[in-house]
Amino acid sequence: MITLNVNGETHELDVDPTTPLLWVIREQVGLIGTKFGCGISQCGACTVHANGVPIRSCVTPVQAVTGQEITTIEGIGSDEPGLHAVQQAWIDEQVPQCGYCQSGQIMAAVALLNNNPAPSDADIDAAMNGSICGCGTSSRIRRGSKRAAAATAPASGTEETVNG
Repeated sequence: MITLNVNGETHELDVDPTTPLLWVIREQVGLIGTKFGCGISQCGACTVHANGVPIRSCVTPVQAVTGQEITTIEGIGSDEPGLHAVQQAWIDEQVPQCGYCQSGQIMAAVALLNNNPAPSDADIDAAMNGSICGCGTSSRIRRGSKRAAAATAPASGTEETVNG
């Protein structure tokens, strides 16, 4: 038996410990937002977070993440009503075309913004490196990432106050 914490819920699963996390998430836990792309950690469609760090679930054995908090595309933003800022920015910037790779792209962008709230184009490109989008939406991914960063940025405190 493997105990897996996915999106804040504990699952007791009778699976081979070497089974890739992707298949456990999809077939045992029943969350299908994480996609199978290449199966060799090259495309990024299967990206999830393990303790906040993006990982490729297609090559990660479930035993390697036992005891860690796994977050899938279904789990981001679940602490707040509505969509996560990255999801909303993806809609506003019309990032996806076919959309197949976008759950992995969104997970990579969320991890980036959690660690770097004001990323440059180079930071975004580096975070998305290895996430393959056949539709070529890199410029929209950059715009969406910056929009999400702006939406989640704390107030700067530099606003002038008016004494009345």
